[in-house]
Amino acid sequence: MHFLDQAKIFIRSGAGGPGSVSFRREKYIQYGGPDGGNGGKGGDIIFEAVPGLNTLIDFRYAQHFKAPRGTPGSGRDRTGAAGEDKVIAVPVGTQILADDEERTLMADLTEVGQRVTFLRGGDGGRGNASFKTSTNRAPRQHGPGGDFEEMYVWLRLKLLADSGLVGLPNAGKSTFINKVTNTNAKVGAYPFTTVRPQLGVVTHKSREFVIADIPGLIAGAAEGAGIGDRFLGHIERCRILIHLIDATGDDPAAAWKTVCHELAEYGAGVEDKPQIIALNKGDLLDPELMSDVAAQLTDAGAGEIIPISGATGEGVDAILDRVIEALPQKSSVERSRGEIDGEEEAWSPV
Repeated sequence: MHFLDQAKIFIRSGAGGPGSVSFRREKYIQYGGPDGGNGGKGGDIIFEAVPGLNTLIDFRYAQHFKAPRGTPGSGRDRTGAAGEDKVIAVPVGTQILADDEERTLMADLTEVGQRVTFLRGGDGGRGNASFKTSTNRAPRQHGPGGDFEEMYVWLRLKLLADSGLVGLPNAGKSTFINKVTNTNAKVGAYPFTTVRPQLGVVTHKSREFVIADIPGLIAGAAEGAGIGDRFLGHIERCRILIHLIDATGDDPAAAWKTVCHELAEYGAGVEDKPQIIALNKGDLLDPELMSDVAAQLTDAGAGEIIPISGATGEGVDAILDRVIEALPQKSSVERSRGEIDGEEEAWSPV
């Protein structure tokens, strides 16, 4: 399945049906009077977050969504049928943005089943029966029905994950996520083998949580270098970041500073999220050299360093233990399945 995290679509609600102008004409009824019914209401445009979707690829092929209009009223005081609401299914974590320069946030769907009535259909027009008064016994006016609403909007997907992997290209992020989940991320001995975000579910010590891997960052990513920082939005909602550093790199301390700088340049609170610093590829260096590299990172201000090997799994459990300690009582995957009893404060993006 192709991954798409942005899409522009056109939406239009249904117009209201016009009211009817009609008069009763029945045998043996001397004074029939007006009996025109009201028009039906137009359909609404509704966005709904549904499970099982993690991409906006469907909106590459279907970009226009229009709700049907209400049908006109008719005689014998019959109201026209209302137009059926148009429900647009989107992945959990989808944001709806206005089509303007600021891309103003208009809605954020963060829970399964959450619905937002985005455009309201027009009201049905009044039939002539509703205009009847004591002085106007045979009105011939009617309401035309409410107008529809239409606009272009941008859909932007921000994946909901409990933890996120960050680091320079070739830091071993794909190897790590393949080791701890059933994800089959591409691994190669060249930069940017990961070109789109990957999601995986980790099962560790009877807990389950979601981990997200995004393409590697390089110096200048905030200005568009490499793949840029467009995928950093997928870790905005993570509670904790796993920062992988290649122990065999030329300057691991500089690599750590580069990624931290790009996170700060991106903003949105990503740079303030707690980080687990993992010194990866420990299977390629002897323990003494790994200790020297970890000491360099500590001296640079990286804090506690956990040596690991994503290829052999050494030290990986320590990383997963730290993630579980940072999670609430329910992780995102456990919350969606309702596997843990007891009440908990409702989840909100962090």
